[in-house]
Amino acid sequence: MNPKSERFLSLDVFRGMTICFMIIVNTPGSGAQPFSPLEHAAWFGFTPTDLVFPSFLFAVGNAMSFTMKKFDSLSTGQVVYRILKRGLIIFLIGYLMSWFPFADHTKDGWVMRPFSETRIMGVLQRIGLCYIFGSLIIYFVRNRTWVFIISALLLVGYWVLLLIYGDPAAPYGMLTNAGTYLDKFLFGDAHLYHGEGVAFDPEGVLSTLPAIVNVICGYYAGRFIQEKGKGYETIARLTLMGALFIFLALFWGMAFPIGKKLWSSPFTLLTVGLDMVIISALIYLVEVRHWNKANWTSFFTTVGKNPLAIYILSEVLVIIFWMIRIGDQNFMGWINSVFFQKIAPGAIGSLLFAISYMLLCWCVGKILDKNKVYIRV
Repeated sequence: MNPKSERFLSLDVFRGMTICFMIIVNTPGSGAQPFSPLEHAAWFGFTPTDLVFPSFLFAVGNAMSFTMKKFDSLSTGQVVYRILKRGLIIFLIGYLMSWFPFADHTKDGWVMRPFSETRIMGVLQRIGLCYIFGSLIIYFVRNRTWVFIISALLLVGYWVLLLIYGDPAAPYGMLTNAGTYLDKFLFGDAHLYHGEGVAFDPEGVLSTLPAIVNVICGYYAGRFIQEKGKGYETIARLTLMGALFIFLALFWGMAFPIGKKLWSSPFTLLTVGLDMVIISALIYLVEVRHWNKANWTSFFTTVGKNPLAIYILSEVLVIIFWMIRIGDQNFMGWINSVFFQKIAPGAIGSLLFAISYMLLCWCVGKILDKNKVYIRV
């Protein structure tokens, strides 16, 4: 069989694992501090949680390596239209999610949430932008050597922009980096993320530049796997390439620190390298050794078949949990205080809620999969 026509279960499992872990780290139970590996690094540094979002982008690139084959029969105008349409729809969904539920209940009744306080950028917004620019670069620059050069320019150019336009005394600071300056100029403080207690957006405009490289690398990793097939050569070369990326990231990190919230260029290299190693391991376990006797891969592929829909569900549902009032608590706080924190106080209870919530979202994915409903944008 031609490797190009094969279905790669390992890539589907990788996508499902990414979504499952993303839900777990995004929705810890209230009432206790989560385990430190399930939290993002405060600024510089790296935790397993920091790998989740870039892995999502890497998986987007993997998927592109299959879907972009359909562009061969389309005109340039049709291709550009499809890319822009899909990317902008994802961006719009992300923006509407940040505005949801669009109104708040006050003592005077329902009051519309003002547009002037909505966050413009976000996770899905970054995915949409990275998809657009990654797809356009790959489509129009057919020579992969030039694509690699452009990727290098994005990484180095981002570093240079931070050094030139950031505060000379602290070019990598949360409030003193060039990306924060640009976001405040474009959107104003009210339209930025305030989860850090200040106006700073970890999914800002400037830091999207190195994130595009995560998608591009995911695309070429997917292409390489399809071209070389499910064998030891593929595993060895992907692992070695991943190790090289990790080495470069650690070396560069001595001058440009690794940090997810700044999405530093070494952070991109590190996460791409780790994703390559993880996919190599999955190819070995799933495709070569066929370690699937218990059919454990179906758990992850259930989610991986509807990744965007399940992620959106996980984000919207938890907001609804916060809106439902039980006494003087919201439902999120109530179920954690009366159940999860009672049976396992502290970080374990927080983790149990996160896993239970992920399984709830998984059940929706199972229903969709059983009925062969696959939601695509």
